[in-house]
Order: sequence, then structure tokens, then C-alpha cells
Amino acid sequence: MGRLTRRAFALAALSAFTTTGAAARPAVPTGVPSGHAGGNGRAVARMRGVWLATVANRDWPSRPGLTAAQQRSELLGWLDLAVRDRLNTVILQVRPTADALWPSSYEPWSQVLTGTQGKAPGWDPLGTAVAEAHARGLQLHAWFNPYRVAVHDDPARLVASHPARRHPDWVVPYGGKLHYNPGLPEVRAFVQDAMLDAVRRYPVDAVHFDDYFYPYPVAGQTFDDDAAYDAHGGAFPNRAAWRRDNIDRLVRETAARIKAVRPTTQFGISPFGVWRNASTDPRGSDTRALQSYDAVHADTRRWVREGWIDYVVPQLYWNIGLSAADYAALVPWWAEVARGSRTKLYLGEALYKAGDPAQPAAWQDPAELSRHLTLAAGHPEVRGHVFFAAKELRTDRVGAMARVVADHYAQPATPPR
Repeated sequence: MGRLTRRAFALAALSAFTTTGAAARPAVPTGVPSGHAGGNGRAVARMRGVWLATVANRDWPSRPGLTAAQQRSELLGWLDLAVRDRLNTVILQVRPTADALWPSSYEPWSQVLTGTQGKAPGWDPLGTAVAEAHARGLQLHAWFNPYRVAVHDDPARLVASHPARRHPDWVVPYGGKLHYNPGLPEVRAFVQDAMLDAVRRYPVDAVHFDDYFYPYPVAGQTFDDDAAYDAHGGAFPNRAAWRRDNIDRLVRETAARIKAVRPTTQFGISPFGVWRNASTDPRGSDTRALQSYDAVHADTRRWVREGWIDYVVPQLYWNIGLSAADYAALVPWWAEVARGSRTKLYLGEALYKAGDPAQPAAWQDPAELSRHLTLAAGHPEVRGHVFFAAKELRTDRVGAMARVVADHYAQPATPPR
């Protein structure tokens, strides 16, 4: 697998559950590019975001153990790069593995900073990121992973004061990693407390979750939540329904608590791009892929339709024409889900695939991502895009991001509020 990325499970899951291969690329409807001027001549508020991942030092810091000055310099460089590409939002991963990139009252300092979990880095990364992003006219969304404890399965490797060591009954080893058990009410309350600590301390523009709720399935392994199910699942017809309710509760409760602490802070989630396939559920998309509703127990469609979250960014990390999960089929499906809801729809874009020789031919074309934005512009429910991830803004292997900027981002866009 190599270096762990935010999408590692999702990508592996798609390859395991889909039929690969690309069909002929359909015609792309023309539309007004993102960030266009409205009829009154004023710029339309659009999301132009980028994820800045810290897990396993994916994007930043470039390696653990840099000095505080070096870490700060690198961070400001990423913010400046976002400004250069006329983006308006940086989604910074601040709690990658039940740890913190701020002086948390609940969890240890992240080892991605110093190389040692619990060791203070000598500065305040999140506080600095918020202040410096705002000084540049950028929004700063704080990205949290609610339940991942470690990317290994040895509790002894956690710092002695870690909550997972003080409460070993909260932890489930699975897939070579450690996870908090979403079925325990005390866990759900704790992870909310830990995340809300950052919202109380800093004027973050949003709390952001990615696609990890229950862990992605691993063949031949079972997520052992028997005791929690026996204690709390009696009112549900089956374990899957109980698990979905646990995640629904996390989403609803987090939304309410954010508004109570800082009413201007948004709450957004970036789920796996397929809720359910139409072959399983007639409300689903015309896809043949892993289903987040069933695989990770995330009822993402409900969260949007019920208006529990302020925005949703489905990870539509597939090219136009892919038979198993066609970008051109998923955009109208998500637009229909968002239509009439208070939840804003942005689309997650696979910048990391552009120019990757391991990807299909469509991703070797510098214009593929630009075509995504053109297609999406034909759906008024789509209010912008977020690119994964920051490192590829800089490398831009085949010039795909430069093409997006030239074709769609000629002028700055006001961040959505």
C-alpha cells in the first residue's frame, strides 16, 4: 500500500467491489465555468477547496521532526499555493489518529509533528493556520477523523496517557489498525468533546469529517462489537441498522454541539462517492461499486435530505465514462439528492490521479479534471469543488490543475458562507 493516504481504504474497496475499465467518453454538456459572474455582475460564492492531509505526513509536515520554524514555513507555503491557484478554502487535517495539532485538553500532540506522540512541537499549528488563512482571505476548515486511533494495532505504541490506553474497552483492533468503537455512547461523547475543544479555541470556518466511520471491510475479518451490540442494540432489527444509527447519532449530535459552541462554524462531511447502487436500492446511483450505506454504515443520503449537515463533498474520484462508477452519472445523482435540501453540494475531485501512470488513460489527459468542472456547471446544485490533495497542487504532473485554473478560475471566487 505504501504511504497511507486518506483514501487508501476507499480506493482498495472500489477495486475490490467494482468492474474496472473505462467506456467511451460521453459528450460533456457545456456549462458556465465555476466562479462565473451572476446576472448582476457580482462573483458567485463558490467552493474552491483543497485537502491538506497530515496523516503519515502525506502532505504536511513533509516529515516528522522539523523545527517549529520549518513546520510553520511549510504550512504558510501551502496557504500561499492555494492563493496562487485562486482557491478559497483549505481543509486541514488536525486530528488524523485520535491526536491533535493544537494543545488539546483531551488528546496527545500528534506524532506527525515531532515524531513522538505527545511531544509538544513548540508552536500552535491550528491556531497559526486559522490566523494565516484568514489573513490571506482563505477559509480554514478543521478536518477530523472521529474514530481512527492508530494506523497500527499495538496499543503499547500509544503514549501512556492516551485515552485509548486508559480505556482499552473503547478500542477495537481491525484490519491492522486500532479504532474507537462507535457503538459505545461514552466513545461518541468523548470524540465529540475532543473535536469541540478545537471549535471552542479557534474560529474555524467548518468542522469537516472524511469518509471513515465504521472501518472499510477487510476480507476474512470481523469488527468485534458484540458486547456493545448486546448492551445497546436491542431496539434494532439487525446489527447493520444499529451501526447506522450510531453514526447518525454522531452526525446529529456533532451538528447541534457545533452550533451551540460557535454558531457561525459550518459542519461538512466528505463521504465515499457511492451511497448505494440502483441494483440494491432503486434510490441509488447507476453504479456497481462499494456502498457506503452498507460497508461503513454511513447513510449519507439521509444526512443531506434531512439537512443535518451544512455541506457534503462526495468523493467522486472516477473519470467520465468509467463503467463501474461514472463521474457523469454520479454528478446528477448527487445533484438530485441535494435539490431542495439546506445542505450545500460540493464535489471531491481526484487531482492525485491526474498523470499517475497506474491510472486509466483518461487520467493521463490534462483536460479530464477541467471536463469534470464543465460537466458539473450544468447542475446548479453543485456549488464548487475540493481537490485531493495539496501535494498534487505543487507537483501537478500533467498540468491538470493548471488547466482547471486557466479554464475555470480566471477570477477569484468568494468563499461560500
